[in-house]
Amino acid sequence: MSTQCTILISAPDKKGLVYHISSVLYKLGLNIERNDEYVDKGNMRFFMRTHTCGEINEAILQKELESILPPHSTLKIQTCQKKNIIILCTKENHCVGDLLLRHDSGELYANIQAIISNHNTLQPLAEKFNIPFFHIPADNLSRERHEAKLLEVISHFDSEYLILAKYMRILTPAFVSHFKDRIINIHHSFLPAFIGANPYKQAYERGVKLIGATAHFVNENLDEGPIITQDVIHINHSYSWQDMQKAGRDIEKAVLSRALLLALEDRIFVHNNKTIIF
Repeated sequence: MSTQCTILISAPDKKGLVYHISSVLYKLGLNIERNDEYVDKGNMRFFMRTHTCGEINEAILQKELESILPPHSTLKIQTCQKKNIIILCTKENHCVGDLLLRHDSGELYANIQAIISNHNTLQPLAEKFNIPFFHIPADNLSRERHEAKLLEVISHFDSEYLILAKYMRILTPAFVSHFKDRIINIHHSFLPAFIGANPYKQAYERGVKLIGATAHFVNENLDEGPIITQDVIHINHSYSWQDMQKAGRDIEKAVLSRALLLALEDRIFVHNNKTIIF
């Protein structure tokens, strides 16, 4: 039975890599439907994303590819199927609502397994789309205790990504370590500018003429994880910070959904706190 899969390879650059990889696929009777390559010459690192189809035995494919790749390579073979995600949110509904609408229409190629929030504000919205909602209040709890409760709920699912859709809490390094390169956050500014809280106020006080949004993976440093995608819109001196915030909501939705699509389609490599996007 023919199966489609995506092969992701990161390796020290050397001559003949594309030839040897393609030879393995040909030997196993797999057809290359799309291939993307990039060499980071500064770090002499090779990246390759190959979409294949055919009768795939993943164990044999993995073994054959590993045999021809140089040391310190990474290899992922992803069968093309819907990925499971969990959404974390607080009170703002625009990003959550956009993802729910895309999910409901079939545009979002993912299974939303649950929505988790430290407030119950968005529970009625989740119920309209029949998505399980978990309210885990943070009041009177230490950050560590609250995150332990989060992990307890998340452990009941097999999610591949956590999506912070305006989840207005800082996660501890201990929590983040459970989900390396698997937490996607939408930040309401064009990073690395205006890190932290109230970026629209920061932007207003600086008199900016552009405002933007950034989707990035979360790491142990606040708003400094690998950037996936960004966008901006023009504003002028007449905008208050509240006007900026209102205008920014549309761009936040677009940037988050674009980043999630890239992740769901296995188009992202993370290397040295940077991303390579195919």
